[in-house]
Amino acid sequence: MKHLLPDGWPRPSGYSNGIHAEGSQVYVAGMIGWDESGEFADDFVGQFAQVLKNTVAVLAEAEAGPEHVVRMTWYIKDLDVYRDNLADTGRAYREIMGKNFPAMAVVGVADLVEPKAMIEIETTAVIP
Repeated sequence: MKHLLPDGWPRPSGYSNGIHAEGSQVYVAGMIGWDESGEFADDFVGQFAQVLKNTVAVLAEAEAGPEHVVRMTWYIKDLDVYRDNLADTGRAYREIMGKNFPAMAVVGVADLVEPKAMIEIETTAVIP
């Protein structure tokens, strides 16, 4: 996997501009912050951490891990809550996903299918 950084561009913080990867592709559906019993954490960071744990669990079914993730799209119901929790969100990300920073997009949305969900993340991984 190669992180793409055009000459003269500043290095992005917490994501990559692009990724070049070859191998088997794994597509993870939009994961939300509920646990195996369908219970949600009450706070954004708790839901975010659970989303990542759910994503890692699905990746493991393909014998993949966080190091194989090349793209993530985050759908967030309240961007102000996201912005207010950047430091804790970053810590949770690094604890669960390590120091792999894929190409990412963060999108504010009006609502998600599950009313209690604060965030949903779609993920693409490539296994070399």
